[in-house]
Amino acid sequence: MAGIKEHDYLKVCAQLASCLSISISAASKRIDIAAARQGAKDFSSRKEIATALLKKAQSLESNQKEGMANTLDHLLEALAEEENFLLED
Repeated sequence: MAGIKEHDYLKVCAQLASCLSISISAASKRIDIAAARQGAKDFSSRKEIATALLKKAQSLESNQKEGMANTLDHLLEALAEEENFLLED
């Protein structure tokens, strides 16, 4: 039964990482820090904290006009006057 709980926890970590565009280990670390602040030591409360962080991240993303990934894509696009810029050594 512990494996199923661990799978659910990792799934929430992966969803949080995807939503925030960070690695799974960084998302797990963020959950660990939030759990330490709240004094949560058992596995079920850590999962609840992870779910709460995911819901908060999803609500922030939906409130933005564009998602974080779309914002990064927009920033990486070349401007018309810079398209043909070539740097020589």
